[in-house]
Amino acid sequence: MSKLGLALGGGGARGLAHIGVLKVLDAEGIKPAAITGCSMGALVGGLYALHGNAKHVEEFILHIINNPKTLLMEIERLGNGEEHSHKGYFDQFFDYVGTRLKAINSLQALSYFNEAVAGEIFEMIPDVKIETLKIKFSAIATDLVSGEEINFEKGSLRTAIRASAAIPGIFPPVEWEQCLLVDGCASQSVPVGRVREIGADRVLAVDVTRALKIVEKPDNMIELLFRTEDITSYHLSAIRLQEADLIIRPWVQQWSWMDFDNAEEIIAAGEAATKGSLGEIKDLIGRNSLWLEAKQFMKRFKKN
Repeated sequence: MSKLGLALGGGGARGLAHIGVLKVLDAEGIKPAAITGCSMGALVGGLYALHGNAKHVEEFILHIINNPKTLLMEIERLGNGEEHSHKGYFDQFFDYVGTRLKAINSLQALSYFNEAVAGEIFEMIPDVKIETLKIKFSAIATDLVSGEEINFEKGSLRTAIRASAAIPGIFPPVEWEQCLLVDGCASQSVPVGRVREIGADRVLAVDVTRALKIVEKPDNMIELLFRTEDITSYHLSAIRLQEADLIIRPWVQQWSWMDFDNAEEIIAAGEAATKGSLGEIKDLIGRNSLWLEAKQFMKRFKKN
């Protein structure tokens, strides 16, 4: 029996497209045997491995995004600097000053958000053991000390997701054993090889990397950080995706890392891309594993 693995890449808000992918697979009765995610891919994939239901994951994440107390909207404001016309002059002024003061203070720290705020954000994720999930799951983080990838295959789901999504400069690194962990996308943007390690014999990768275009020069450190992340993810993805048996690329390149207010459109883009690839997905599931191994061997042979 084939064991389909999903490799869910990072990309901030663009990673919400993973929910749309999972919704279509659910509707078709296609259940993955294993999921590995980076950053937003770890959040969506981990919640799906816990609940086994994409609609439940969608409702959970949209509730977080639409909650007036959520800090995701504050993240969104970091890069675009847009004024809110419904606010008065003094409200806009104090929003501006408050954001800038946080940025100045962060120059003396490792991240924009401190440990207390980050803890408040991630405490919404159930603190259960990865070993108990309905679907095999792992999350990729990057160790700042050794420079190595850490593939969380067991232990706390909350810790794994928080480490995998610890965007450098935005969220504080996660101390774990002897490691200091940050976003998995720093080392592996689409974790194709890692999902094979936890049992998949064929891999469907979901790539939400932003198109690499010529842009204007960054105006502030936040824009610089996000532009650097886009460049790194683009080149890492190109390498990692060569190992996938099939790639889905939802049309989300027009959105930035911070566009959480476009969540429903991004999820719909994931659904549309998956519906357009259903024939290939079903063909992949039905393919002989030896044939797939031979195909991967030829890819590696040509590369070398």
